[in-house]
This record gives sequence, C-alpha cells and structure tokens, in this order.
Amino acid sequence: MGKVFCMMNQKGGVGKTTTAVNLGVGLQNLGKKMLLIDLDPQANMTSSLGISSRTLKYSIYDLLKGKAALEEVVMDRNGLRLIPSSIALSGADIEFSSVPGRELLLKEALSGVIENFDGILIDCPPTLGLLVLNALTAANEVIIPVQAEFLPLEGLSFLMETVEVVRKRLNKNLEISGVVVTMYNSRQNLHKEAIDILQNHFGDKVFKTYIRSNISLAEAPGYGQDIFTYKPDSIGAVDYQRLCKEFIEREVL
Repeated sequence: MGKVFCMMNQKGGVGKTTTAVNLGVGLQNLGKKMLLIDLDPQANMTSSLGISSRTLKYSIYDLLKGKAALEEVVMDRNGLRLIPSSIALSGADIEFSSVPGRELLLKEALSGVIENFDGILIDCPPTLGLLVLNALTAANEVIIPVQAEFLPLEGLSFLMETVEVVRKRLNKNLEISGVVVTMYNSRQNLHKEAIDILQNHFGDKVFKTYIRSNISLAEAPGYGQDIFTYKPDSIGAVDYQRLCKEFIEREVL
C-alpha cells in the first residue's frame, strides 16, 4: 500500500509546488513509483510539468465531480503519473458544499489505485478550504514547505490546528512527516534564526536538507520542466536530490 502525502502551507510563495514537483520526480528517478495530484485551481503543478490546463479534456475537477474515471484523468509524463488541475476547480468550495460526504471525494476517488504506487503527492492550494480538507482526509502524512523567514512561520500554528482537527474528526492516522526549509541562504542570520525556531517547535521533523535559493528553480517551470531535466547540475537539482535521498533514508517513503 502506497503512502499519500499532502503538500500544504496556507502561505503562498514558499516553494510548495516546486517542492511537490521536484520531490515527486526525484523519487521517481530513485526507483519509486509516484503519482502527483494537482489540487490547486491555479494549476501551477500542471503547467510546471509542461501541460496547458486549457487544453485538457479532463482534470481533477471532473474526477471529483464523477464526470470522468481515474484512468481518463491520469496523464503520463515520461513515466511519472499526474492528475492535472484546471481553473474549473476554483468554485469547488461552493459547488461541493451541499454534496454528502464532500470531504471524502478525493479519498474515494483514489481508493482503488493507492496500492499501485509507492507514493502519491498532493499539491494543495494556499488556503484551508474544502480542497485542502479533502487532501488531509485522503492523506497519511503532511509535508510542510516553509520559507526560512519569520512571516511564513506565523501561520504555521493555524495550520497545525487544522491538521489536529482533521486528525480528531476525519483521519485519525494523519501525521506530519516533515518540514522542508526552502529559499535558504546561509549568509543571512535571519534564515538561521528562523530554522532555530522551526527546530525548537518540530524537532527532528525538520529535514536536514535545506533547499537553497537558486534562480534555476524559478526558471524551470517556465520551460515546463522539473529541475532535474532543466538543469541537472544546478544547486536546485543537487538540493532536491539530497532531499529525496533523505526522504528514503528516513523511511518516510
């Protein structure tokens, strides 16, 4: 049985999608069979892998609506499997609000395929609405990417409260598997102080691999490529490769 990971942070711009894409591709490169799910209406994960959401016949929206079967929605990107997103998902909170069991839609959609993968990574929108609730209900574990600055740290307590509520009411097996520090610059004392705060709060759940600031990580999505394809010798590729290996060494996956 594969593990389902929810990649979340309600603060935007912290490298959440970048981490989801490159962690998924990196683990696939290391022999893990991965499925990526874009649950964000902005469809940044989808476009980061070179897919235009405007040309899709089906997306995660159609799967949740019951308009398409899973095999019709899943796409193949060089062996990596992806369930893409589209702007149609933007009205999900209102559209699904009256649906019985609305927080279980994603879990039910994935129920027949989890065993086909080593890991499933869900890229969530930077909100704490119905879509994130679906992801947390479907997931085994939560990964929190966080920028090494104070403002992105402020909302973590609310995020933790949300995880705890879901654990108590909907998913008693939900755990936080780790915190990934992104956009790190070792020359800035502010970043070192932010990491001290994270380690005091999360302890060894903070991954030892920090993702350093790197222009190649910002450029790659514009070419519809992961960092390993775009610039395999870049700092970004080195850091995400190390993170993937640490992921396996810790037996997270």
